[in-house]
Amino acid sequence: MNYYNEIKTILINNEAYKVAKDYYKDRNDLMSYYNVGKVLIEAQGGEKRAKYGDNLIKEYSIKLTKDLGKGYSTRTLKLMRKFYLFQKGQPLVAQLSWSHYTILLSLKNNDKINYYINKCINNNLSKRRLIELIRSNEYERLSNETKNKLINKEKVTIEDNILNPIIINTKSKNINIFNEKILKEFILNDISNFMEQLGNGYSFIKDEYPILLGDRYNYIDLLFNIIFNCYVVIELKITELKKEHIGQIKTYMNYIDSNIKSIYQDKTIGIIICKKDNKFIMEYCSDERAFRTTYQVN
Repeated sequence: MNYYNEIKTILINNEAYKVAKDYYKDRNDLMSYYNVGKVLIEAQGGEKRAKYGDNLIKEYSIKLTKDLGKGYSTRTLKLMRKFYLFQKGQPLVAQLSWSHYTILLSLKNNDKINYYINKCINNNLSKRRLIELIRSNEYERLSNETKNKLINKEKVTIEDNILNPIIINTKSKNINIFNEKILKEFILNDISNFMEQLGNGYSFIKDEYPILLGDRYNYIDLLFNIIFNCYVVIELKITELKKEHIGQIKTYMNYIDSNIKSIYQDKTIGIIICKKDNKFIMEYCSDERAFRTTYQVN
C-alpha cells in the first residue's frame, strides 16, 4: 500500500474543499447582501425614493446590531443598497469578496468601479493592492480614448495600456536624479510596479543588455518581452529628448530585430524616457506607433 499517495490524496481533496468552500462562502455573502439591498430599496419605496430613506436604514441598523451583533452599521447597509443598484441586471462577479466591494462601492463613477473589478479579476488583486491602485489614481491616468474603449468594450492597444503619468516611488521627494543610473536603479527597485504601469504581460529580461555594434559593445538600459509577441527596448535620458537619442534607440531596435527576435515575433518597440519641462517624458519610438506620456518621480 502506498501510504504517501493516500496521504497526498487526502490533503489534495482537503485543499480543493477549502477553495470551493471559500468560493461559495464569498458568493453566498454577495448574494445575501445583494438581496438585502433589494429589500432596502423596496422598503424605502423604490429606487427614486431610496436616497430619502436613510432614517429607515438607521432604524434597521440599530435593530440588526441588537439582534445579530456588530457588523450592520448604517454605512454597511447603504453599501448593500448601492451594491444592489450597481449589480442589478449584471452577472454576479463572485471572484471578488465583499471586502473588495466595500472599497469599490465608495467610488462614485461606475465606469471606474468596472475598471477596477476587471483589474482585480485579471490580476487576482488583494484588498490591499486594490487600495494602492486607487490611491495612485490609476484609472485617472488612463487617456480618455482608452477609457472610452474600455466602456465600449473595444480592443485596446499597447499604447492604450500605458498610464500617464507613470509613477516611480523613490520614498523621498527631494531626490536629485542627476544621471541615468540613478533613474534606472529606482525603476529596478520596484520593477514589478513599473511593468504594471506599462500594461499587462511584460516580462523583464535584463538591464544593461549588451549588444555588439561593430567592434564595441553597447548596453541597452532595460530590455523587456511582452505577450504582444515582441521585445521592448527602454532607454533612460535625464536630458531633454535629442535627435541622437532617437537614432540610438532605433539602432538598438534594429539590432534586436536582426539578431535576437524570431521570425514569429513582431518588430521591436522602443521607449525613451527623458526629461522635459521638469518632468520625465516617455517617447515611444517606433515609426508607425509613436506616442509620449509624462513620467513622474515621487
